[in-house]
Amino acid sequence: MGEKRILNDKELDLSVNRLCWQLIENHSDFSDTVLIGLQPRGYQLAKKIHSKLLELAPISSIFLGSLDITFFRDDFRRREEPIAPNQTDISFWVEGKNVVVIDDVLYTGRSIRAGMDAINSFGRPKQIELLVLIDRRFSRELPIEPKYVGKTVDAIDTEKVVVEWDQDKAHKGQVSLIRE
Repeated sequence: MGEKRILNDKELDLSVNRLCWQLIENHSDFSDTVLIGLQPRGYQLAKKIHSKLLELAPISSIFLGSLDITFFRDDFRRREEPIAPNQTDISFWVEGKNVVVIDDVLYTGRSIRAGMDAINSFGRPKQIELLVLIDRRFSRELPIEPKYVGKTVDAIDTEKVVVEWDQDKAHKGQVSLIRE
C-alpha cells in the first residue's frame, strides 16, 4: 500500500481560502444563501468554510447546517451491516434559497444525489450548488459536477482519497491518495 500527499497543510489552507473567495464573489452578503455540509466529513469542511467566510468578509451571519444522507442512499438496504446515521441540523428555511452543498470528496456522485433528495424534504431551493475539496473527475457514475473545486485528482478505482483535519488547528490538515 502506497501513499501520496495531494495537499499539505499550507496547500489545504490556500484551497479553503480560494473556495471562500469564490463563494464571496458569487454570493456577496449571503442573505439568500445557506451552507449545508454532508455528514460527517463534508460537515467538517463546511464548518471550516463557514468560519473562514466570517473571517474574510463583512458578513453578519451565514446559515450553516449539517445533513445526514443515510436513509436517502441508494445502497442503504444493500449493506450487510446497518449504517449508523449521523445528525441532521437544518434550523433554517431552504425554500427559495441558494443552497451550497459541501462535501470533502466527489467520487461517483451518489452521495451528492442522496444529499439533493434529502434537501428537497426541507423545501424547494432556488438553486443548489456543489462545493468539494477534492474532485475525482474520472469516476463519476451520475452526471453531477461541482461548481467550486479545491483540487481535481485523477485516481483509479484501487486508490482512495483521504482528507484528514488537524483537530487542534482551524484550517490545518492534509489530503492523501492511498493505493490499496
